[in-house]
Amino acid sequence: MATKKTTTEETKKVLPSILLSARVTEKAANNTQYSIYLFNVAVGSTKSEIAKAFKTQYKKTPLKVNTVNVMPKTTFRGGHVGIGKFTKKAYVFLPKGTTVDII
Repeated sequence: MATKKTTTEETKKVLPSILLSARVTEKAANNTQYSIYLFNVAVGSTKSEIAKAFKTQYKKTPLKVNTVNVMPKTTFRGGHVGIGKFTKKAYVFLPKGTTVDII
């Protein structure tokens, strides 16, 4: 079975949609002093895709990427059970002393 080869133009279009936003929490703010950054990422993304997207967006090469699946919370509203949204977050580790301006 033949696989489709992706061009650099296609990867530039796809990669920015992987890093959805910076995850701004107290824990994430404390980890920036250790050059660890936290992002909300697309659910189907892999560690290598996240690293490539980070490199193209911030021009820094990460040492490693850890991902965590965030399970949805159960909610009760009007006597009915509801389920929140399934999300994924990524910890991006940079070399010591490297900083990135995340706005």
